[in-house]
Amino acid sequence: MEPMSNHTSLRIGGPADVFVMPQSLLSLKNMHVHLKKSQIPFFPLGGGTNILVRDGGIDGVVISFRSFKKIEVLSDDNTYVDVFVEVGTLLQRLVNFSLENGYAGLEGLAGIPGSVGGAICGNAGAFGYEMKDVLTSVVIMDAKGVIERFKAEEIDFGYRSSSILPDELLLSAEIKLKKDTKEEVSAKTENFLRMKREKQPLWEPSAGSVFKNPPGLFAGKLIDEAGFKGMRIGDVEVSSIHSNFFINKGGATASDFIRLMEKVAHKVKERFGVMLELEIKIVGRE
Repeated sequence: MEPMSNHTSLRIGGPADVFVMPQSLLSLKNMHVHLKKSQIPFFPLGGGTNILVRDGGIDGVVISFRSFKKIEVLSDDNTYVDVFVEVGTLLQRLVNFSLENGYAGLEGLAGIPGSVGGAICGNAGAFGYEMKDVLTSVVIMDAKGVIERFKAEEIDFGYRSSSILPDELLLSAEIKLKKDTKEEVSAKTENFLRMKREKQPLWEPSAGSVFKNPPGLFAGKLIDEAGFKGMRIGDVEVSSIHSNFFINKGGATASDFIRLMEKVAHKVKERFGVMLELEIKIVGRE
C-alpha cells in the first residue's frame, strides 16, 4: 500500500490499495480493460493537485500518468505552432517550453501546479487565460479501451470544469499557440507570476483554490470577511495570504481539512447567503 500523501500537493492522504505507473500506452490500455472487466475501482492521478484524499486512502488501483510526459511540435508556420503534449506533463513544464520558444497563449497559467491532464479536465485558468482557449483536440480512452480523438469543440467546458467523464482516460492533447518573441512571452509570464506570488501562498503545501468563485464574487474575499483568515483546525490553516487556500502546516489530516472547509462554507452561507461550491475534488474512503 502506497501513502497518497507522497503524491499530492497537500501532502495529505491515506494509502492506495495498489499504486501503478504504466510506462506505455499498451500497458495502460490492457490495465484499463482488465480493471473495468474485473470491476476493480481505479483512480487516474496526474500531478496530485486540486484533490484531497481522505485519511482512509483509496480503494482499488491508483494509476499514475507521470510517465506520459512527451511534448512535441507537430507543425509550425509563420503565425502559429501546433503542439502535441501528453497528459502526465507538468503544466509548468509546458508553460516553460512555450516561454523558451516564444510561443504565446499560456502566460496566465504560470504558477498553476499539476499536470496538463488535470488542467484540461478542470479547465484551469487565471488572468483571463483558460486551457480551452488553446486546445484544438484531445485523445481519450473510453471504458472499453477504445481510443478516440475529439475536437475541442466537442468537449463542453465550463468554469473549472469539462464534460470528460470520470471513467474516461485522457491521454494527450494538441494545442495551438501563437508565435511571438521569447522576450515578450517571458515578460508577460513573469508579470503574472509576480502577481501570483504577492497574492497566493505558492511556497506552502496546498491544493490550490478550495472553492470556486461564485458569479460576480470572490470566494477568498467572502471567507476573509467572514473572519476566517488564519483560522486553524489541527494542522490545517486558512492562509493569511489568500483565504481560499488552506495550508498543511505539517501534520494535517483530511478530516481536519474537511471540518475546516465545512465550517467556512457554513459561516459564509449564514452571513452572506452564498453557498460556496468546491473546486477541489475529495476522493477516497473515510
